[in-house]
Amino acid sequence: MSDPSDIILYTTPSGAVRVEVFVRDETVWLTQKALAELFGVKVPAISKHLKNIFATGELAEQAVVSILEITAADGKSYQTSVYNLDAIIAVGYRVNSFQATQFRIWATRTLREFITKGFVLDDERLKQGKTLFGQDYFDELLERIREIRASERRFYQKITDLYALAADYAPDAPQTREFFATVQNKLHWAITGKTAAELIHASADATKPAMGLSTWKQAPHGKVLKSDVTVAKNYLNQAQVQELNRIVSAYLDLAENRAQRGIVTTMADWAVFLNRFLELADYPILSDKGKVSALEAKLKAEAQLAVFRQRQDQDYISDFDREIKRLEGQLQGKKPDEPA
Repeated sequence: MSDPSDIILYTTPSGAVRVEVFVRDETVWLTQKALAELFGVKVPAISKHLKNIFATGELAEQAVVSILEITAADGKSYQTSVYNLDAIIAVGYRVNSFQATQFRIWATRTLREFITKGFVLDDERLKQGKTLFGQDYFDELLERIREIRASERRFYQKITDLYALAADYAPDAPQTREFFATVQNKLHWAITGKTAAELIHASADATKPAMGLSTWKQAPHGKVLKSDVTVAKNYLNQAQVQELNRIVSAYLDLAENRAQRGIVTTMADWAVFLNRFLELADYPILSDKGKVSALEAKLKAEAQLAVFRQRQDQDYISDFDREIKRLEGQLQGKKPDEPA
């Protein structure tokens, strides 16, 4: 988000809601489209609220609206209406969305402090300087990204960890829940053409060695457990795992590059970037929830394990069994007159 007239809503680690405002010419100017993105609604909803604000006399249209020439994606310039901070605040108190609620929490707290004290101090900005997203912010962000890269977390967990570094990250936001619920399936679909549940359902087979698993907790000689058969990653072959690791590594490269360049990244940015990255690499994009539910996959895998376990128990050779066989082999290899 390089445009200096952007507003970012985000929640601090302590749970406090903050609003970061980038001011130009002593105010902020946003188009209706930008307002819709800010508050997480469609443009017609913003247009309706603005009309009501002007119709009721809450704000004078000529005082809060300006016409600017804006270059669109097609390269052409268009005369576009933009709305200042007064209009943004008025809309924020009317919109019904998670982002608007976060905005109102911040605005109410700020107004209360101003009424009771007569002034408002932004402690974080005083520590950082002119903007909260200063060099200290990006230095810390870079350090945390590199920590995620070095961690032993699963591939999809690294991507969700990265998402949690978004400037406006809110763990209870609907878009956060959606991202966390779909990221694993998107990655599995890109590599295998199956969701995690579909992969488990199709691969769990009691007639195959290790029940079709490529890896499990006690691999290669230990028993397959119930906790192993319901993890989709365990059914991927080595080439598929390496491919997933490359995807995650490239995604982390993108994050590191943006942090080094001082670009603020939001939750919406990370969600869009994942799809764009997969599209750019010619991977298929998951468009639905798949044909197999997580419960169906779990029941199928556990049923196959119940069958497989009988053969596993019969064929299983423990470390103790292997040691006994080794000692027996040594004894059998000795000459009759040699001491045991």
